[in-house]
Formats: sequence, structure tokens, C-alpha cells
Amino acid sequence: MARQIVDVLRNDSPQILPSLLMCDFGNLEREIGRLEAAGIKALHLDVMDGVFVPNFTYGMTIVEAVRKITSLPLDVHLMIQDPIRYVDAFVDAGADVLTFHAEAVDDAQKVIDQIHRRGAAAGIAINSKTPVSKIEDCLPSCQLALIMSIEAGFGGQKFEESVLVKFQQVRDIAGTDILLEVDGGVNASTIEKSVAYGAELLVVGSAIFGHANYEPIINSLNSQIAAVKNV
Repeated sequence: MARQIVDVLRNDSPQILPSLLMCDFGNLEREIGRLEAAGIKALHLDVMDGVFVPNFTYGMTIVEAVRKITSLPLDVHLMIQDPIRYVDAFVDAGADVLTFHAEAVDDAQKVIDQIHRRGAAAGIAINSKTPVSKIEDCLPSCQLALIMSIEAGFGGQKFEESVLVKFQQVRDIAGTDILLEVDGGVNASTIEKSVAYGAELLVVGSAIFGHANYEPIINSLNSQIAAVKNV
């Protein structure tokens, strides 16, 4: 299953993954329907525990609710302490990709192995100030590397362009099989540079959900992506 999900994500890359953190959860089915109608191929769900990061969002219940609404791949980003305790629950809820933070664990490989045992794709994430050397040993075992362009869990931060060099660092270590994802402050001003540096999955939140009509903004962002790829 992990290989199939990675292939699906790669076939449509570079692609936008809307972060549902800012969607209208009172109208979740409508929100996802609007995203699907705009051509979105996968969704990103941010899980925060109020411990590893200061904010608290949602857990398995929301992931399960989203899974019942859509067949799109679900990329679940665990910004939580001790993520191995919750791998089974999130896979059972419907996660296709589980990404956890290297800063939250002592043994990243142990978490990766558990994710793989459950048949999901494994992603490793680092905050903007964490060097790639922190995840160098486990990168070859992962299907996805998430480079945060901000510090996880804090709102209103500026996109840190200095992190973009990390994509090539990851690529040099893990080769072409690993998917490269960027999260934090991705919008019309930053998406082209992200793609130019190698980002394949672009997590976008307020740049989409801050608009009344999602399709035009998604189309506009996709046009920017295409402009970079066609250079």
C-alpha cells in the first residue's frame, strides 16, 4: 500500500495539498467536495497535541471523518510527542501517509518500522532550524521528507527561504525515491521558489481557505507551479 500511495502522489507532483486546519469543520463534506472539484488530488491533516507544539488541533476522529468522505490520499502530519503510541490508531482511522517529527523521538527508525508494519507510507519531518543531519540515517527508509519552512505549531511566521537548500541535501542522501514536501507559509509569493528548489508536495493552508472560492486560487497556484516546471 505504501508504494502505491507514493506512486499516486509522485505521478501528480508537484502538487498542492490543502491543509485542512483552516477549513470549516462544520461543513467538512462541502469543504472537501469543493477541493475535489478544484482538482485537488490529496489532502494534508495537521495533528497537534499541545505538548510537542503549543497548539492543539484534532485527532483520530477527524481523520476518520475525512476518510469516510473522500478516497483521496490522506497525508497526516503528526506534530505530537511520542508518535509511536498513536501509529496504529491513525492508520486505522484512514491515514495513508504518517509523518512525524524527528525532534519528537529518540529512535526515529522504530517509528518508521511501525508505520511500515501497518502498511502506510512513512514520512520524517524537521523544523526549519533542524539540520538534515538529524534525519540522515533514517532517510533511506522513508517515503517522504517534510521540510518545515517555519517552526511547527506557531502561527504568523514568515516563510524561511534558507530551508530550501535542504531539499537537495535530502535528495543527495536518499535519492529520487523519496518525496519532498514543504509546509509553512506556502502561498503565491513562495510556491515558485519552493518548486524550483525541488519541493514536490506543497502544503497550502490560508492561501486557499482565506478565499471564498477555492478553484480560482488553486488554478492560479497550479499555473505558477507549471511555469516553473516548464522553464
